[in-house]
Order: sequence, then structure tokens, then C-alpha cells
Amino acid sequence: MTNSHDDLLSRHRAVMPAWMTLYYDQPLEIVGGEGRRLTGGDGRVYLDFFAGILTNSLGYGLPELTKAVEEQLRSGVVHTSTAYLGRRQVEYAERVAELSGIPDAKVFFVNSGTEANEAALLLATAYRRSNQVLALRNSYHGRAFATVAVTGNRSWGTTSLSPVHVSYVHGGYRYRSPFRHLSDADYIKACVDDLRDVLQTMTSGDVACMIAEPIQGVGGFTAPPDGLFAAMKEVLDEYGILFITDEVQTGWGRTGEHFWGYQAHGIVPDILTFAKGAAGGLPIGGVVARAEIMDALTANSLSTFGGNPLTMAAAQATLDYILEHDLQANAAKLGGKLLAGLRACADDLAVVGDVRGKGLMIGVELVEPGGTEPSPRAASMVMEECRRGGLLVGKGGLYGNVIRIGPPLTVTEDEIEEGLGILSSALSAVDQALR
Repeated sequence: MTNSHDDLLSRHRAVMPAWMTLYYDQPLEIVGGEGRRLTGGDGRVYLDFFAGILTNSLGYGLPELTKAVEEQLRSGVVHTSTAYLGRRQVEYAERVAELSGIPDAKVFFVNSGTEANEAALLLATAYRRSNQVLALRNSYHGRAFATVAVTGNRSWGTTSLSPVHVSYVHGGYRYRSPFRHLSDADYIKACVDDLRDVLQTMTSGDVACMIAEPIQGVGGFTAPPDGLFAAMKEVLDEYGILFITDEVQTGWGRTGEHFWGYQAHGIVPDILTFAKGAAGGLPIGGVVARAEIMDALTANSLSTFGGNPLTMAAAQATLDYILEHDLQANAAKLGGKLLAGLRACADDLAVVGDVRGKGLMIGVELVEPGGTEPSPRAASMVMEECRRGGLLVGKGGLYGNVIRIGPPLTVTEDEIEEGLGILSSALSAVDQALR
């Protein structure tokens, strides 16, 4: 058995699903990391502006995180189960419940965003005794049975079968919306009118919940005007419909202006889900809900690995570091700098249709020069150019034509300047090639 790149790739394709795609013409193996840098199997060191899909929130090799995990490992206990009291689990749940902003909150831990959203849907439908759910077009909520059903993005709609009855509403993806040319106020009104119409024509009225990402992640880092969900929630409240905020990608200060994405809309959700960056790279997910909703299940349930001592140690250390170093402020300052730089660069580039985002969550939507037709080929070319320049970024969007940028929250000003330079050069090169 050899250790060559081609051999590893061949073995990957032999034993991994064909639908589990890899980035780049020559897929990259990661063999090491330090700070915001990753070392590839090709021997190169890359600046990381995607953070393992926004999961490595503190970067790599952080001593505080390593120490917390090592201490728990040395205790000899990395797993017990929910049949025993977990001190770390209780302590972390207390902090998350308070930070969530949800009154009388309880927390349930799982292992991923998919599991968190699946659990949230279970709670909402059980509490409301209804299997009807509202979701946003272009959304993504996970790869399990119910979460695929509420995903409004055909690229990830792997089955038409569903345990819930879903109706989709407008609002999350403004760039290609039929309401895109309206003012913020008129855009919000049009989306709320659409919501009312959907409720009156496509449901029986007793809908369980609406689930929404404050910023659509896989959908290409798209965001509605602030206040949209407040206006929508007024309608939901008329019907008693619960609001679930999917904070899997927007939580922990990543948007810069708030700790949670939902706070930009001036509301309090009924249920909040989180995952990804909460534990600095270890598997984690969670649901926060009002006690009456969380306790609505009438049979036993648990998560075998959710809230295990090792992950809780990492999550506590991650939260400590985020708060003590005010990484939310860092996201606001440096994200604003990166966004402004990308917009200035895009002014002269026909291949860039839109530059959007908040904090360290930025999307660059690429189009065929001369119009607004989505250009997935341009996105692939930009990714390859960035890699050649020593920068790793992500890709997403309904058409696979959006460059997704989400560095670790610990990124520095010098690294933002470096990454902006590489991104600008890559975008310019692709623009020139496609004209």
C-alpha cells in the first residue's frame, strides 16, 4: 500500500460515496495546522479562509483548547452517557441557555447541526401536534430525513420523501428574488404578504413552526434585510406558529454585530439550534428551547454521544476564548474590512454579480460576464486560483457559483490583508479569462 496522493484518491473513491464530492481538480489532503494556516499533503502551507466550513472557529493548535481536551483525556473519561450526571454538560448548558436569550430555556446536546435541526423539528411538531412546517427557499438545514425535507435548495434535495409537510416562502435570497429591486421596507412587506398567502393557500393553518437561517450558509451566505423575521414573526404569532432560528453557521459572534444572527431582527425565537464552531472543531450540536417546548415529548429520548465530557471540555474552552478575547468585535472589524475590500475590487469585474455578508461570513456571487447568469465555472476557477495563491476558500449557492469566505474568528488584520490580496488577484484573473 503506497502513500501517494493518487493512491489515496483512488482508495477514497473506492470506499466513499460518489455523492461526497471533493474540492479542487487535484483534491487536497490536510496534514497539519497552526494558527490560521493549514499544511497540505502537497507540502504547501495555506491561509485558511473557510475554517472547515466555519467549524474551526479558533483556528488550529490553540493552547487553551488543546489544554482543555488533554486534561479531560487524562481523566480517563471521554464518555459516560446521559444515564449519569454530567458536571461539564450542566455547566455548559447553563451558559448557553443564558446566552441564547430564550426565557426559561433548556438545552439538549447532540453531535451536529443536522441532528440539532432534526431534534428541533421533532420538538416543534410534537408540541404543536402538527407536521406542517414553513421553510425558506434556498435554505439548507442538514442531510437527515426531516432536515432534507425542509431544505429549500434543490442541489441538496436528495429525496422527495418527507416526514413533514413543507411550504416554502420567499425572503432569504435577495439577489435572485423577484422582489430584489424593492426597497428594504417594500421587500419585507412583499415577503410577509407571500407568507400570509402561503399560510392561507398551502396549509390548514395549524402549522408547527418556521425554520430559518438568519444568513443562509450553504445557500451562498445570503441575508435578508434586518427586520424581516420580526415582521414575519408577527404573522406567525397570530397563528401560534413557533419560530426556529438555525444558528449552526451564524452563532458565536460570527456575524460581528450580534452574538446570534437572529438578534439583527429584534426578536426572541422559540427554539435555537447551534453546532459547528461551538467546540473549536470537535463534533457538537445543540437545541435550546423554552422549557414547555423542550419537555413536550411524552416518551424517553437521549443522545448517546451528545454532551460527552470531551466535547463539553472543548466547548467550554471555546466559549471562554470567544468571550475573553471579544472575537465578535474582531469579526465585526476585520469582516468589515474584508467586505469593503472585496466590494472595491468587484466594482470593475464583470464576473462578480454580488458581494454580501456580515462579519466573517462573506459571499461573492459569480456570474457570466455581461449578465446575471450563474457561473459555477467561474467559482471553480476562482477556487483554483486562490489555492495557487496559497488561500483556501469555500463554494456554495444554489448553482454552485458563490465563493464562501469564513475565516477562523481569530484571524488577524495582516491575514485579512493577505487573503484579500489573493482573492482580488484570483477574481481579476478569472474575470480577464472569461471576458
